[in-house]
Amino acid sequence: MIRNHIEIITVIAAAVICLILREPVYICVVLGVCIALLLAERAFSRMLLRKRIQKLTDYISAVQDDLTLPDMDSAKEGELGILHSEIYKVVALLREQYSAEKKQKQYMADMLADISHQLKTPLTAIQLMTELLEAPELSTENRLEYAEKIDSQLSRISWLIRSLLTLSQLEAGVLTMKKEKALLTDITETVTDSLGVMAELRGVSLETDIPEDAAVTGDRHWLTESVMNIVKNCIEHTAEGGWVRLRAESNNMATRIFITDNGSGIDRKDLPYIFDRFYKAENASVQSIGIGLALARQIICSHDGSVEVKSEKGRGTEFTVCLYRMG
Repeated sequence: MIRNHIEIITVIAAAVICLILREPVYICVVLGVCIALLLAERAFSRMLLRKRIQKLTDYISAVQDDLTLPDMDSAKEGELGILHSEIYKVVALLREQYSAEKKQKQYMADMLADISHQLKTPLTAIQLMTELLEAPELSTENRLEYAEKIDSQLSRISWLIRSLLTLSQLEAGVLTMKKEKALLTDITETVTDSLGVMAELRGVSLETDIPEDAAVTGDRHWLTESVMNIVKNCIEHTAEGGWVRLRAESNNMATRIFITDNGSGIDRKDLPYIFDRFYKAENASVQSIGIGLALARQIICSHDGSVEVKSEKGRGTEFTVCLYRMG
């Protein structure tokens, strides 16, 4: 567009000068200069165009060779500038899609590796006990014992698969959480009823201090699951004669649930990782799989809440679950 304007102005100027001079020699000189200027301008435009096209070619080559998105000069005006800008947008979008696809594939690979690793131990135990059951000299008492152990391992596998499926659905954002008002007393009563026997067998006191009117907005079933996983973890790491306490505080913005124990505590180096899937601290029990706390955090995060932990080795642990009020 600018080039066309320059050519028109040059032609008009030449015509005006020719009309003023009216001398053939001068007219020829002026026309020669104008033609030379126009040819030079066209040559310069072609050189500039080749240079910009080469930049685009180099940019596309860099995109193919590099793992990261190269910087691109700011687009100039005109049709080539528009093409310049659109190429960058398309490349940026394709790079973003590629990155997301790569992360998804890596996530699936890690998940399959984790499942394979976690299923290996109980399946090996089941295979071994099945072979023992085939022994003809085995007593009835031992047969019943092995059958119970096989049933226990199958229950563990079933729980693991359900938990992993739930965790993957939560991380993918495909599990819908209800938004309903739930009293904390109802949630904690379900937790204490479910874990009361476990706490009693371990000699651990399970205590609650929940205001009658304390409530949260969310999916009662899954919130109960998350609190239960945290409380279960506290019971498992509290010695006989110890205690696990649940208390809550509410204000206009949020409800906080404090789950505290006077158990073995968590080592400082383990604290940043205890919510990671399949992470097991040094003091984890043999039966621990390392998925309960990861599932608890994912459920709470799905409610736009947060969970934090404070602990000191040998002096107990405190989990703080914060659930913000929704309109």
